[in-house]
Amino acid sequence: MYDEYNLTMLTDFYEITMANGYFQSEVRDCEACFDVFFRNVPDNGGFAIMAGVEQLIEYMSALKFTDEDIEYLRSKDQFSEDFLQYLKDFEFKCDVWAVPEGTPIFPHEPIITVKGPLIQAQFVETMTLLTINHQSLIATKANRIVRAAQGRPIMEFGTRRAHGASSAIFGARASYIGGCAGTACTIADRDYSVAALGTMAHSWIQTFDTEYDAFKAYATIYPDNAVLLIDTYNVLKSGLPNAIKVFKELKPAKMGVRIDSGDIAYLTKKTRKILDEAGLQDCSIVISNSLDEYLIRDVILEGAQIDSFGVGERLITSKSEPVFGGVYKLSAIERNGELVPKMKISENVEKITNPGFKNVFRLYGKDNGKALGDVITLQGEQIPEVDGYEIFDPNAVWKRKRLHDFYAKELRVKIFDKGKCVYKSPSLQEIKQYCKDQVDTLWEETLRFENPQTYYVDLSKKLWDIKHELINKYSDDAE
Repeated sequence: MYDEYNLTMLTDFYEITMANGYFQSEVRDCEACFDVFFRNVPDNGGFAIMAGVEQLIEYMSALKFTDEDIEYLRSKDQFSEDFLQYLKDFEFKCDVWAVPEGTPIFPHEPIITVKGPLIQAQFVETMTLLTINHQSLIATKANRIVRAAQGRPIMEFGTRRAHGASSAIFGARASYIGGCAGTACTIADRDYSVAALGTMAHSWIQTFDTEYDAFKAYATIYPDNAVLLIDTYNVLKSGLPNAIKVFKELKPAKMGVRIDSGDIAYLTKKTRKILDEAGLQDCSIVISNSLDEYLIRDVILEGAQIDSFGVGERLITSKSEPVFGGVYKLSAIERNGELVPKMKISENVEKITNPGFKNVFRLYGKDNGKALGDVITLQGEQIPEVDGYEIFDPNAVWKRKRLHDFYAKELRVKIFDKGKCVYKSPSLQEIKQYCKDQVDTLWEETLRFENPQTYYVDLSKKLWDIKHELINKYSDDAE
């Protein structure tokens, strides 16, 4: 979708003013590395889900300044003509690495690295963050909701509550990656083959003279998917009896009832009992109405009889925590033909960045395939697969774990080589399955909704040493 629009100018203005400044200074031809990472998992969860890489590729592949863009910038009277000519002839030349979509990701590890001409690497900051932050947020929330449902399908029903058209479309895509069975968003089915699902609105019922007439008309037109909304007037006294009457008369191939209000646990238990007594054991029960992972988990614990859920605004907006918080930070800059590590220092430990041109590995147990921890290394380093390899929490160094019988896998793939795309995105169905498989490699303690166990994201010895050398250097310089 991004390739249908010219989004080159979708930047924060400071990216353009800095680019112009770089262009007119001695760093004009320097190379630089920038990392994308996030500091905290939404909803205090144990992990997040990577999403949005395909749209990032579309954006970076279509970078081009139009004549209208150049004229607009000229009108600001802030940019040199040489710089404007540079933008007119702009050609993306960066190398880019990314964690594949559907991968569980953890705080502080570089999920994307952009390496290339400083002006260009800086310029793509906003759209890189916008794309990855949004879809990773929704995929993460969807995965939590899907896991809460314990195998019952989740339908994403939030299109009308999304924060704009692209949020609805890409939110549907991301929710599918996270494990949803389908979406109410029709265009997401057309463009991404995310199954479009839905039943009827209360207005359908109100349009007909009687509820029975409304149900009969719908089941006649859609005998292969006769799911009837039974709470327009009264679930147990009106909706359910009329639905049963229609089902027995027409005998549709697939039948179901949807409840969109009221006491979910009570109504579904009563509905299931009445349906079974009527000989309609194959009739499914669908629930919607402002659901999230906690409500779904609780009603299941209460014994609610539910076959599938429709989840709207609390999914598509990640209402409980609507900001992912990914950041884009300089990690290295070229000096005399060599990349020099750079880092940000802060009194807030979480805001201290990891310096250098880096890579990240995930370590898996050979006996069970479970993820044991991640290690961030300097580019070119390898993880020695030796017995007794020790990892630790860089923010709590006394928390250590010695690993045995494991193997290391490089977590990221290269998606651009000097501005040319070298990566073919998997199908969305493949990404969804990959996500499920990768979440299954996490321990139950990491999957908990409350107080999940902290997953280790370690630093290699070389990276740890460089980081602390720089901390000491900057601290001495500040005195």
